[in-house]
Amino acid sequence: MILSNRAQKIKPSPTLAIDAKAKAMKAQGIDVVNFGVGEPDFDTPENIKEAAIKAIKEGFTKYTPVGGIDALKDAVIDKFKKDNGLDYTREEIIISCGAKHSLYNINQAILSPGDEVLIPSPYWVSYPDQALLNDAVPVFVKTYEKDSFMLRTESLKAHITPKTKLLILNSPSNPTGLTYDQKTLEGIAEIVLRNNMYIISDEIYEKLTYDGVKHISIASLGKEIKQRTIVVNGLSKSYAMTGWRIGYAAGPKDIIKAMTNIQSQSTSNPTSIAQKAAVEALRGPQDFIKTMLEEFDKRRKFLIDSLNKINGLSCLTPTGAFYAFPNTSALYGRYYNEKPINSSSDLAMYLLEEAKVALVHGAAFGDDNYVRLSYATSIDMIKKGVDRIAEAIQKLK
Repeated sequence: MILSNRAQKIKPSPTLAIDAKAKAMKAQGIDVVNFGVGEPDFDTPENIKEAAIKAIKEGFTKYTPVGGIDALKDAVIDKFKKDNGLDYTREEIIISCGAKHSLYNINQAILSPGDEVLIPSPYWVSYPDQALLNDAVPVFVKTYEKDSFMLRTESLKAHITPKTKLLILNSPSNPTGLTYDQKTLEGIAEIVLRNNMYIISDEIYEKLTYDGVKHISIASLGKEIKQRTIVVNGLSKSYAMTGWRIGYAAGPKDIIKAMTNIQSQSTSNPTSIAQKAAVEALRGPQDFIKTMLEEFDKRRKFLIDSLNKINGLSCLTPTGAFYAFPNTSALYGRYYNEKPINSSSDLAMYLLEEAKVALVHGAAFGDDNYVRLSYATSIDMIKKGVDRIAEAIQKLK
């Protein structure tokens, strides 16, 4: 086999695979309701587009410093100060080609073969594969619906070994849509410091919270935990800029320097034009976020209420992001035309084929008792999709 062992360990992103299949079906003229993709259905605001056009016209189309232009680093620094009460210098900031790229750079910078990475489950699909790509060992720490999927400190302690190097936290969470409270974060921070570990705090959905929930960055809980935390964020979700590929990370200087060196040998700088657009996103008017959040909130309430009315489904109300994560385990063991539904994968395939509804099976996120739906689509599409799901579930015997 010509492929490396590393390449053979990983698999394609299930969420992107589901989205690709749904789009392929649509291209064939099939009416598919797509709940699969984690991408805002809003257009990038005009002021951000205009900043990019201006950059092109002014010839800002060359290489930039590997870790990002100073203007964007300064905008990120000001954002951290204003939103999170965190103070960083330029040497503690890196701009990368999306938050996923930032995450990968961190893994490259601090993981060695055999290091263990603690990943609360359910988890975002790329966390384990990025660890595997760096010859590290993903260690899954189960969280529970009754705890709003927050990591229990006793579970965290039970999974720590001499090889534990890193813990990944994601709040608001993909796939659950749930958020961490300060008390829980304080307990986690204490354990991390006691065990000389590092934290990746993935805060990409920071701006998307509901019901008065305020996002708290674990790095803001004290100087010691800040020095053990690399905060990851980006423009994709908050500013509907998924295709612009701008993410950023903040953390200790030595880690950021290593990430920058790694980036210099892989992608070089993020796109110059997108960086100028990102400056405008962070510095310009912020009313777009409020408008988008209000619409997501309406969809959230409608979707959760609708799902909980379907016999066999139950769903916690998400407090962040734009995902619903209903429990589907009550449906397992049922049949359709003598074909059993015994897993989230079986259910997802059945709904795609029978109801023409695309969603992501929970097994992709580490918990087979659930499926994930994105409500980053219109109310009309949500209603159509939920009606189809309800009708399809009624057919199960």
